[in-house]
Amino acid sequence: MTDGSQPPPSTEGAPADPAAALRAAVRAVESGERSAASFFSRPEPAPRRPAAPPRARTEGPVPAPGGAQAPMPEGLVELLARGGAPAELAGPVATALGEGATAELADDPWRLLAVPGMLPGQADGFARALLGTACDPQDVRRGVALTGWLLERAALAGHTALESGALAESLAGQGVADPEETLRAAVEEGAVLVFQDTVAVPGEEETSPVRVLFGLDRCALAEESLADGLARLGGSAPAGAAPDAPGWAEAAAGAPTPSAGELITAVAAHTVVAHTGGEAARAEPAALVAAARGLGLRAYAAAHGPDGRERLARLLPEGAADAAVTVAGLLSGAEGPERDAEGALALDLLAVLDTPQLTVETAATLVESLPDGARLVLSGDPAVLGAAGPGQVLADVLACGAVPHLTSRTPDAGPVGELVSGIAIGELYQVAAPDREVVIVPAADAGEAVHRTVQLVTDSIPRAVGVPAAEVRVITVGHGGAAGTRVLNAALKERLNPGPGRFAGFDPGDQVAYSPAPGHTRPATVTGADAEGLRLTCPDGPVTVPRDRVARAVRHGWAITAHQAAGARWPAVVAVLPGDAVAALDRSWIYTAFSRAERHLSVVQGAGPALARAVAEPPAGARGTRLAALLRPQPVPGG
Repeated sequence: MTDGSQPPPSTEGAPADPAAALRAAVRAVESGERSAASFFSRPEPAPRRPAAPPRARTEGPVPAPGGAQAPMPEGLVELLARGGAPAELAGPVATALGEGATAELADDPWRLLAVPGMLPGQADGFARALLGTACDPQDVRRGVALTGWLLERAALAGHTALESGALAESLAGQGVADPEETLRAAVEEGAVLVFQDTVAVPGEEETSPVRVLFGLDRCALAEESLADGLARLGGSAPAGAAPDAPGWAEAAAGAPTPSAGELITAVAAHTVVAHTGGEAARAEPAALVAAARGLGLRAYAAAHGPDGRERLARLLPEGAADAAVTVAGLLSGAEGPERDAEGALALDLLAVLDTPQLTVETAATLVESLPDGARLVLSGDPAVLGAAGPGQVLADVLACGAVPHLTSRTPDAGPVGELVSGIAIGELYQVAAPDREVVIVPAADAGEAVHRTVQLVTDSIPRAVGVPAAEVRVITVGHGGAAGTRVLNAALKERLNPGPGRFAGFDPGDQVAYSPAPGHTRPATVTGADAEGLRLTCPDGPVTVPRDRVARAVRHGWAITAHQAAGARWPAVVAVLPGDAVAALDRSWIYTAFSRAERHLSVVQGAGPALARAVAEPPAGARGTRLAALLRPQPVPGG
């Protein structure tokens, strides 16, 4: 075994494929032939310009007009013009890079990749325009920027960390000749973090393999903060009623279902509990909150969005509707309890519904806000699509084996419930639907799928099922394509709310999907526009979207994607499965889309046998995360 201070073995005679060379180096770490430290240690490099310190990406909505705006960095517009970039890019660059954006970009043109939505080819063109003949595709600055860009893209896809081999292959695909050298530079310059995690193998603790991972600092800090917070709660004495207080036993015995009673019993004894189940299982955390309030505890339940909050409130006893909040409202202080003198939420018990929709950053903020002794229930449906951002909080908590887990035995009701319950286990049942609760509508091609969808929303469902068009939501695979949200929304607008679209393509009465921040989509209705921006009515009140943000934050919303629909339900849903989207179908997508329907589900079926195959195959691969490893109990040396 080599000493961590030694340089890495010579690569002379190594495979020509740089990704293969990196995989060989990682295998040396995994086998013990080489230490992880040596992988990231090297002889003193030749002097080069230092990279700017990493900057955390700001999340959440942009301040509304009238708020304090950061001044435009001097010379930034002129620098962008020299590089052939439009002046309109100055604002996003200033937001991403801060006050020193001009100097930072002049020193390292590839820092342009820190701007959301920027592509490597655009950054390369900008660098060539600024650097001229000095522009080198193998410039270490380019490789470092690409590493961060690849990890940001991975975070958008749900990963908090990537294994070294996968990241190396991606770098090689971007023309980086020496991924190992590039990753070393990225770590040394603080652009990314490196981790050495042990892969748990049951019964083989002494010989568990090691994996080398790379991640962004914000994701790493969030996962570590979340793990520490859950450990803190799990190790603290429960606040309020003692676990053996008679009230807990009485509440469990009087619970509306056996599963609700089991949840109450578990929460009485443990400060952190995981709970899983479908839509019907949401009644169990509601029963828990009601029981805890009856014992004098300050108990609340938080849903992903306003729709989930309203469904939850209907499950609570009269007079307890204030216990239902949204996660965003709870954290912002707009809903739920106030904070105590130490900044913690003044509560004794919190049940978080829709936990699969939490990013690891939001989950960490939430857990950090809970006082010692607070009881926490992480509840949700593990079969739905995950969060629109980094992390798989519920899956990792279940996988770690350190948190008590209860699975609801309350099935979802009706033909739709029977259908989605089968999908969850890989079976596509033909369910009896005497009242047309489930209808399959064949479509030979995308054009027919669009035609059938419009017909269902505007005529068939209102007439035959009694659900008005305004309460029908269309769910399709993506925004693009011949039957994506853009095409479907254009067709639905023409029938439901025709107009010239004089407000940035929108008219009063349009149904829209408003995304104030990544991963947060709210249904809304356009009410008008003025000099300040587009005016919307959302479930939680009116909103004005600044004109310069409308194109990024607002889409027509009669048709949405399954990711946008997660956490909400509608009386009727039309799920569109066009033939050109077969590759995007998997069990999680189908389960999520179908389970959004409360009373009626129409399936516009253009995928043929691919639908049954997608249901039968296991869900797509798990996200790359570290939380389960951080939560997993570590063996005691000599124990």
